[in-house]
Amino acid sequence: MIPVRGLEGARVAVLGLGRSGLVAARALDAGGAIPVCWDDNPDARARAEAEGFACADLKRGGAFDDIARLIVSPGIPHLYPTPNPVVAAALSAGVPVDNDIGLFFQSFATAAWNDFDTAPRVIAVTGSNGKSTTSALIHHIMDVAGRPSQLAGNIGRGVLDIDPPHDGEVVVLELSSYQTDLARSLTPDVAVFTNLTPDHLDRHDGMGGYFAAKRRLFAEGGPDRAVIGVDEKEGRFLAGQLVEAPGDDRVIRVSVEAKLTGPGWNVFARKGYLAETRKGRQVASIDLREVAGLPGSHNHQNACAAYAAARSVGIAPKVIEQAFHSFGGLPHRSQLIAEAGGVRYVNDSKATNVDSAAKALAAFENIHWICGGLQKDGGLDVVKAAAGSVKAAYVIGREAAQFAMQLDGPAHVCTTMAAAVEAAMAAAEPGDVVLLAPAAASFDQYDSFERRGEDFVAEVTKRL
Repeated sequence: MIPVRGLEGARVAVLGLGRSGLVAARALDAGGAIPVCWDDNPDARARAEAEGFACADLKRGGAFDDIARLIVSPGIPHLYPTPNPVVAAALSAGVPVDNDIGLFFQSFATAAWNDFDTAPRVIAVTGSNGKSTTSALIHHIMDVAGRPSQLAGNIGRGVLDIDPPHDGEVVVLELSSYQTDLARSLTPDVAVFTNLTPDHLDRHDGMGGYFAAKRRLFAEGGPDRAVIGVDEKEGRFLAGQLVEAPGDDRVIRVSVEAKLTGPGWNVFARKGYLAETRKGRQVASIDLREVAGLPGSHNHQNACAAYAAARSVGIAPKVIEQAFHSFGGLPHRSQLIAEAGGVRYVNDSKATNVDSAAKALAAFENIHWICGGLQKDGGLDVVKAAAGSVKAAYVIGREAAQFAMQLDGPAHVCTTMAAAVEAAMAAAEPGDVVLLAPAAASFDQYDSFERRGEDFVAEVTKRL
């Protein structure tokens, strides 16, 4: 655990007692602060009280009279579309609002580092798509390189739940826009921006607010090095804001859509080959076409971002290439779960928006596509444009018929995962792929995309 520093003896309110909230309360207590906890769910309050934490209704009048700071869990809105009443009350009372990410960066460095030969480093990864795979891949590269490493944030453990770092350790954090938007302290050594596509627009009041939340990771703390995906205009703008001159190698530009040129530090993938250039010269190249755990252009983008982050902390290209080949991928992200009768079965339940689903579709041919769920704003035009290799769609979800009507080509209204898998497997021929890439959230039928993916795996497995 990382004990929270700088709040010794202070009463600190914690709103939301899920995983991150409870860990924050423990870390505050370990650092000498006095947590005052609240969750509207009585079961969550009971769990906190069982650990000895005091719970008090933060909605009552005067609740913030003696509170030094409010710590908010990521799922609780603080500005858009409407602030949570407890957050609004804290802001009205002049109480600073923060989250566990801010507490982590406030508390990570300690005097013990003075005895280290190499100070620990933090690599923080944000963006719309590919954050989890990029973060896990960086962590895997560190393991292969023999560098002590921990993985935390939106993936792995909570940020305050990790172990105090060792000499030379690298901590890899996956950070969502919900986390970067509110944290009062954001000071990674290396910051990674994968890409930007529409998502969570209600929470950020549109694309401008969404980009601003991501941008804070780079603007608030000034990382020593920034890895920026430049295939969207927002990434190009961000890279341009951070560099002092065209050859400024504090920014590493990443692309899978263009061959990057110029005197700066670039990493790009073209036709399945990753290339690194510096000062106008190529210094390394990796053939990604046979890397089984990273199929498709979207995963090549993840590979480029992870490669650049690893190079920025001194890992050699040959070691990174070795790590690529031993990377098994992540569950629910282009995960090959079975191959039988010449048909491959791929679980990409994490494709919860149209852009990530489009990238999954582009990675395969002859697809029987299982899609549908709680549709997000913006329509299906992006994913329809990428559906050229789809033989037929099998639509799940409570609004399956409405979803299916928006698709081109054969679309079967299945509603349930069981029916969709059965129909897709019956139609699939050798050389085909049965792909779950929903292009929608899961919450109309499942409590998470993981549950949805697990259901797909179970339905496929019992029929093989």
